[in-house]
Amino acid sequence: MNTMNSPSDAAIAVNTATTVIGNPMPAPAPETVAETPRIVINPTQLDKSAFLMNVPLSFATNVPNNPWMEDIPEQERKPDFNTALRQFLQVYHFMAAESVVYLLPAPGNCCLQDIVFTANLGIVLSHLPKPGVAVVSNFTSEPRVPEASVGVPFFKSLGYVATTSPYKFEGEAELKHLYGNVYVGGYGIRSDIQAYEWMQDTFDMKVISLKETEPYLYHLDCSVFPLTRENTLVCTTLFANQEIQELEKYTNIIDVSVDDCFAGICNSVRLSNLILNASHIHVLRAGTEEYNAERAKNRRLEDIANDLSFQPVFFNLSEYFKGGALLSCMVMHLNRHSYEFALV
Repeated sequence: MNTMNSPSDAAIAVNTATTVIGNPMPAPAPETVAETPRIVINPTQLDKSAFLMNVPLSFATNVPNNPWMEDIPEQERKPDFNTALRQFLQVYHFMAAESVVYLLPAPGNCCLQDIVFTANLGIVLSHLPKPGVAVVSNFTSEPRVPEASVGVPFFKSLGYVATTSPYKFEGEAELKHLYGNVYVGGYGIRSDIQAYEWMQDTFDMKVISLKETEPYLYHLDCSVFPLTRENTLVCTTLFANQEIQELEKYTNIIDVSVDDCFAGICNSVRLSNLILNASHIHVLRAGTEEYNAERAKNRRLEDIANDLSFQPVFFNLSEYFKGGALLSCMVMHLNRHSYEFALV
C-alpha cells in the first residue's frame, strides 16, 4: 500500500493539537442559583417613582367651579394653550428625568376642562398587596363628573383593580397617604366622610378625617402635605383641635400659616429629595401684596426643606392658576417610592 501522500499519525496529532489551542473551549460556567423572575403587574410595584399626568389638550376654564376662578373675569381667566403646554412640559420633563410618568390619554375635544388635574381622578392604595387597587373619584364638581368614565378603564389597562367610590370623593388631592395603611382625608366641601368610612371597611385602612371649611382651600392638598413618613405640613388653624390631636398620634406636624396655604405651600409634590412647588414670583411686581405673599411662602418652604435636607424646586404655572390649581393638582402618585429615598 502506497502511503507516500498520507499524513503520519504524529502529524495528525500535531495539527489537531494546534487546532485545539487556536480555538480553546470556554471554561465551564460556575454554578449559579437562578433568580426567580420578578413580575411587575402595574406601576405601584416599580422600584422607581411613578406618577400620572395629562397633556393639557382639553384644559379650559369655561365653567368656574371654584372661588379662585369666580374671582377672575371670564376673559382674563381664559388660558393660553401654548403657554399652558410649555409650563406643563417643564414639569413633565423634570419629573420624567427622575421617575416614570404616565400620560392619561384624553383628546382635546373631550370637553373635560379639568382632567389635566389628575390628582383628583382617584387614588392608588399602595398599601394593598398585588395587584393593587385604584379608587376612582365620584365627583361633586359638575364638569368633572364624566372623568370617572375615563379613569376606570385607564387604571384597568394598567393592571389595577379599579373601583369607584360610592360616596362623593375627589381623589388623591383629598386623601393623603402617611405610611403603611394610614391616611388623612379631607371632607366637608368636595368629599363625603362616608367615603372614608367605606374605604376603612373595604380596604383595611385607617383614615384620620379632617373637616374642611375654607372655600378657597377646598381640597386637602391645599392645607396638608406629607413631607416624609414622619413629618407632615399642616395648617392647624383650619381644623378642630380634636382632629389635630388625633392626627398628632400618627405624624409629627409642621405647622404652616393660612397665608402660606393660600400661596400654595402645601400644594407640593415630593420627588426623592426634591420638593416641587409652583411659584410665579418672577412675573409678579416687587413690593405688591401678591409678591410679598409669594416670597414669604417660598422662604418658608425653603426653610423647612433646609431643616430636613430637601431641595425645593419652583415652576411657573401661572396658566393653571386660572383654573384654581397648583402643582400638586397636576400630579397623581402611582406609587410612593419617593418616600423611600434616604435623606442625609
